[in-house]
Amino acid sequence: MAEKMATREAYGNALVEFGEKYEDLVVLDADVSAATKTAAFGKKFPERFINCGIAEGNMVSVAAGIATTGKIPFASSFAMFAAGRAFEPIRNAIGYPHLNVKIGATHAGITVGEDGATHQCCEDIGIMRTIPGMTIINPADAVEARAAVEAAILYKGPVYLRFGRLAVPVLYDKEIYKFEFGKGVQISEGKDASIIATGIMVAEAIKAREMLAADGIDAAVVNIHTIKPIDKDIIIKAAKTGAIITAEEHNIIGGLGSAVAEVLCENSPCLMGRIGIKDEFGRSGKAEELMKIFGVTAEDIAKKVKEVIRK
Repeated sequence: MAEKMATREAYGNALVEFGEKYEDLVVLDADVSAATKTAAFGKKFPERFINCGIAEGNMVSVAAGIATTGKIPFASSFAMFAAGRAFEPIRNAIGYPHLNVKIGATHAGITVGEDGATHQCCEDIGIMRTIPGMTIINPADAVEARAAVEAAILYKGPVYLRFGRLAVPVLYDKEIYKFEFGKGVQISEGKDASIIATGIMVAEAIKAREMLAADGIDAAVVNIHTIKPIDKDIIIKAAKTGAIITAEEHNIIGGLGSAVAEVLCENSPCLMGRIGIKDEFGRSGKAEELMKIFGVTAEDIAKKVKEVIRK
């Protein structure tokens, strides 16, 4: 069985690891450090950790102020509150002056599970995409999450990092994997269709490819970890298969599917299908069951690939 780890866990571990390497790293949290996994950083570097309480707007504003001193702040909370409740100060205090603030948004998507619709943020990518100059990273596994944290530290400008609660398969080798901003990862080639996935849906896309292969369908799989700026070249290459299916744990409006459709319409139109949350709110339940209910499993991806190919 493949090793599994939640990307939020990898986020917390990476902050501790890179806290040693980068002395300018400062971490802020909105009183959910046990859940966001920033508590370990606070324990090891208490002088560089600030618990701002349940006041996300204030937290990102404090982070903006810290960034003006030359420090590298990571403001952490659940995606619902990091992107939703704190949108205005992120836009005006971080995005507008293009400050070097990193937003660590955990517990994204429906796989938050039993916390229910109020905590299952499936709109955050769409919200953050509209802020000029905001970079958005949605890592597929723990290795990519770790690499994305260091890449965000080295990058000058605002970054929104999206992490999940659910433990997911580790897909990459830490010793080999190299993260590149704005560059998609070609996981496998294919001639009949291309599955473009992000976040935890990359593992589901790989499973779907195996299912399709059993039916004689050769599908390519592409991991888009940086949704903004997006890798246009790899999407245009994927379009040469004649059919593209996007897969995301996010509303099909405003997220990866929308971003890919924009690239295709302007550069290389082809048949396309979208797997994601179909413009509805979540519900309470076990993560794996919710993935089936909302149609974001490997089986759903494989079915959609066949539908698009038939067209």
